[in-house]
Amino acid sequence: MKNKITDVSINKKTFYQNLARLALPISLQSLMLASVAAGDALMLGKVAQNEMTAVSLATQIQFVQNMFLSAITGAGAILGAQYWGKGDKHTLEDIFNMMLRIAGILSILFFLACELMPEMLMHIFTHDDPLIALGSSYLRIAGWSYLLTGISQCYLTMMKVSEHVKPGAVISSCAVLLNIGLNAVFIFGLFGAPRMQARGAALATTISRMIELALCLAVSAKASYIRPAFDRFIKLPRQLKADFARQCLPLMGGCLCWGVGFTSYTAIMGHMGTDAAAANSVSAVARDLICCMCNGIGSAAGIMVGNELGAGRLAMGKAYGTKLKNISYVIGFLSTALVLAVTPLVLRMVILTPQAREYLLGMMVIMSIYMIGRCVNTVTINGVLDGGGDTLFDMYSLIVCMWMIAIPLALIGAFVLHWSPLAVYACTCLDEVGKIPWVMLRFRKYKWVQDLTR
Repeated sequence: MKNKITDVSINKKTFYQNLARLALPISLQSLMLASVAAGDALMLGKVAQNEMTAVSLATQIQFVQNMFLSAITGAGAILGAQYWGKGDKHTLEDIFNMMLRIAGILSILFFLACELMPEMLMHIFTHDDPLIALGSSYLRIAGWSYLLTGISQCYLTMMKVSEHVKPGAVISSCAVLLNIGLNAVFIFGLFGAPRMQARGAALATTISRMIELALCLAVSAKASYIRPAFDRFIKLPRQLKADFARQCLPLMGGCLCWGVGFTSYTAIMGHMGTDAAAANSVSAVARDLICCMCNGIGSAAGIMVGNELGAGRLAMGKAYGTKLKNISYVIGFLSTALVLAVTPLVLRMVILTPQAREYLLGMMVIMSIYMIGRCVNTVTINGVLDGGGDTLFDMYSLIVCMWMIAIPLALIGAFVLHWSPLAVYACTCLDEVGKIPWVMLRFRKYKWVQDLTR
């Protein structure tokens, strides 16, 4: 592929304008979503360590749901970006229908699991009875929000790929700000509201998700927006379904490998004691906040590369991908510096035992190295490679680096060799940094430089 496509120079002004136009709103959207978890941790951390830890463990259920949704909306974004670049709105409506059908079924299943067996779900992450009780009460209320999340994410994805990224970011931001405000009201019992603590965080999440979906429906009613074609909702083109499955299944495999793997990390740390679980919960919130910029650039990379490839401009798509891969290293080192800079602030923001505070300090230092790999891999794999339809590599790399190296090491270290929580935490960070050379080799094969439209 490298020899077949002549390299071209890009217009840097146009490139950076497009990158900023897409990445900044998506990064803001990612930041606002991560702020909900940060708000929960900060507010519940002011109530009690157990409240904060229980909610952090319980929200791993939503994390797993989001992995499935990420695969569904990711496949829609890959095909949608290329068909938008081609100018085919009719096929975009069919893609929207497909996303809604699959995401709707998935959301119902997670809702039923949270309502019917929350204690069983909590047992996956901890054997501590007080944490199980607190987490189960959270899931019974938050489960209603899981019913709505899938639908709203489909609308937001379609806005993102059809040049309505700013309204989508505004909707998400409004929902998040409402969530944070309601968190304070219901957790602490402000303005005469009942003091619900962990259950209050769940209620705030559910109300904000209802508002988010209502805003998505209202905004998408405008003429310039892509909407689902309900007259074709059941009967969709067979070839498009095959193309969607070809992108979705590897993405789902990769998302499940990553999501269940990350949940396994949480479960392993959760079984190393409440201090280790609490420190891991706080570090996870800090990680998610700092990753927002690389998430935004990764999503923008997929759209930018996909638009060029779908329009038939393969050489320009290749040039864009190379530029974005180089930018990912810059973002990675900046994120490392940011983690170290905010560590003193993070340590002061929550109430922890002295032992948990010591664990948190060590975890933040380890995380600073991890951020380099996380940023490079997010932009290169989930952005550039996926934007060109090379979705299988992510799954392969996760199976090898996470499931064959990092998770076995963490399990052996925690339950056989009885390593310290910090040594086990370091094992959970190995996969992202260790696979960078493999990612670069895959990138240079240029299998991702392909037009997926028909």
